[in-house]
Amino acid sequence: MLDDTDRRLLRQLQNDPAATLQALASRAGVSAQLAARRFERLRAAGILKGQRARIDWRAMGYSVAVSLRFTLDKAAPRAFDDFVEAARQVPEVIEIQTFLGRVDLRLSVIARDLEHYHQLYRQRIVTLPHIAEIEALMQVATLKTDERLPI
Repeated sequence: MLDDTDRRLLRQLQNDPAATLQALASRAGVSAQLAARRFERLRAAGILKGQRARIDWRAMGYSVAVSLRFTLDKAAPRAFDDFVEAARQVPEVIEIQTFLGRVDLRLSVIARDLEHYHQLYRQRIVTLPHIAEIEALMQVATLKTDERLPI
């Protein structure tokens, strides 16, 4: 599906997403026209889903990050859907993941400080529907964040 040219272009894009098309093409050793066609083909195939800005939430004043793991009371037929719908309404929830196994869902939550987190936890988190169990893990440090694929 991907050939060497596609891989070179994608590697360059991962390394410098803000680079111009001309710069990416030059670093990949192809013309800008070929790069444009390849990127368009990768978008059409659903491989390249666009670009986005990564904002450092710590620089924005959010110093607390907590990973909350939930087990739901599955006796309710819509437990999963109700929980996810309600969790999406909490602005400080920046990620929702589902799992197979003992833990059903994980929420990544950010807060300005511990007081803000405590308020958020009492007013928004524990009021989410169908919770059977919650486990909170406070993030101390991020040791690696890299979404680049080894292509």
